[in-house]
Amino acid sequence: MTENFPPSPPPSLPRRRFVQGLALAGLAGGAGLLRIPAHAGGTAIPETLHGTDFDLAIGASEVNITGRPRQAITVNGRLPAPTLRWREGDTVSVRASNRLAAAPTSIHWHGILLPANMDGVPGMSFDGIAPGESWLYRFTLRQSGTYWYHGHSMFQEQAGLYGAIVVDPLQPPPYRYDREHVLLLSDWTDLAPDALFRRLKKAPSYDNHYKRTAGDFLRDARQDGLRATLADRGAWGRMRMTPSDLSDVNGHTYTYLLNGIAPAGNWTGLFRPGEKVLLRLINAGAMTYFDVRIPGLKMTVVAADGQYVHPVTVDELRIAAAETYDVIVEPSGQDAYTLFAQDMGRTGFARGTLAVRHGLAAPVPVPDPRPLLTMEDMGHGAHAGHDGEAAGHGSGGHGAAMHGGHGPAAHGDGGTHAGHAAAAMHPASERGNPRVDMQSAPTGPRLDDPGIGLRGNGRRVLAYADLRSLFDDPDGRDPGREIELHLTGHMEKFAWSFDGIPFSGAEPLRLNYGERLRIVLVNDTMMQHPIHLHGLWSDVEDVQGGFQVRKHTVDMPPGTRRSYRVRADALGRWAYHCHLLYHMEAGMMREVRVEERA
Repeated sequence: MTENFPPSPPPSLPRRRFVQGLALAGLAGGAGLLRIPAHAGGTAIPETLHGTDFDLAIGASEVNITGRPRQAITVNGRLPAPTLRWREGDTVSVRASNRLAAAPTSIHWHGILLPANMDGVPGMSFDGIAPGESWLYRFTLRQSGTYWYHGHSMFQEQAGLYGAIVVDPLQPPPYRYDREHVLLLSDWTDLAPDALFRRLKKAPSYDNHYKRTAGDFLRDARQDGLRATLADRGAWGRMRMTPSDLSDVNGHTYTYLLNGIAPAGNWTGLFRPGEKVLLRLINAGAMTYFDVRIPGLKMTVVAADGQYVHPVTVDELRIAAAETYDVIVEPSGQDAYTLFAQDMGRTGFARGTLAVRHGLAAPVPVPDPRPLLTMEDMGHGAHAGHDGEAAGHGSGGHGAAMHGGHGPAAHGDGGTHAGHAAAAMHPASERGNPRVDMQSAPTGPRLDDPGIGLRGNGRRVLAYADLRSLFDDPDGRDPGREIELHLTGHMEKFAWSFDGIPFSGAEPLRLNYGERLRIVLVNDTMMQHPIHLHGLWSDVEDVQGGFQVRKHTVDMPPGTRRSYRVRADALGRWAYHCHLLYHMEAGMMREVRVEERA
């Protein structure tokens, strides 16, 4: 329903937000505890709203993240938006009012099961919220866990329209903790997001400051031989990429934030020694993968994308854009620990502190060496496609658990699961397509690979193979059919798509209400893509084709082939897209229609 919403007084929260703290130059090399004045630390706790009825005002506010005032899109005058605390089984009502001067807006409830007309995607589930109007979202909560919400209108998510959701369970969780903190990671740019998109279209490698030089060529020729070096350069040239093309936008444009606070602001969460602290990690970044660790502490992963998993203890984890993880830590023996989240390309980091009191800081790690892509990452190497080989690269000698073999498994529909080691077949729509300049040779899911930049780093790193849902396959049926989609792109044109067809030219994917099917994704590009299917769970399969873990966002590293089962149990029109915001806007999106059988 759409309502007329009369103007109301400005919110009492301050419009201007200064989050610049003391510069932390020199902290990385220090030893022991470092004290900073309490007023310089980021001690603010994001506002949390409880209950079943909420009013959210979406408007423009002035913020100062980098020392230069800029306009952000905020909720109730806050960046990030308030955390919403709900309870499983409750029916919640959220009235979202648009206080923006000229732009329509929307809110999508990421990972929440709800009717299609409440999903918040303009053009699919509703028309959007016009300036001066409001929309009443109303739905019953059928799940618990850590989720988030964000704008789904153009680039408003990048401009600040995002916040955390915590749904408390009806039954006690299968683990104990004494206190909790929400850790919301994001990326901020002083550029207007539409200007950043135009820059990506004109100069997609603008942020790639690490391209190989003539000196690198001579070094590689001496080390590997001239013929091998020429062949390597030729292969990269044909793909119109360089090994340093890890991300389209990085720390040269972005400031990375933790709960809306820049690294110098030092957001701080408190603990008492000996407590078990639950950390709810959310990646609300528009274009960023974060590698998260807390030097001196182990993290026990207990939930992924809001769903309980068998506990697994790690030193570090990679969180893709839009994913969430719940981890438990047990700090003791020192008064402060650094929360460290470096971007995948090692160009910057978000940072905060767990401490016994405000005003403390621990040493900040030096970012890891910048990683480079290899031909193996594209499926062209000797070991590509063999789950288990990646574990040999190691995570400090603690390779991720392997589940099953590498060979094909037959299914009743004649398809093959993601672990099948057959040669890649590309759809006809890719051939001769001016929007496609990359074609990998994916042959396997590489679920046990911790990822580029994390192999052999001396730390125990989480891999997808470690994630096992705490429950059995909720459906139990074998998939009745299979849909295969290739993730495609053209780097020089910054054009992204499924099967070489952009959203504007693609037909909807049609699912029959109640059916169980398998979706196979093949990443033909050199970029990672977190793929999100609205309204329906994605039940990731292991290398044997069995149910492994339930997720709402599935990460697709370069040159991988991964599969998941979907139960089409929600009627309506649903978005299906890459959750790197500018990839979605550049065409990597489809509509999924769940319809009654004819």
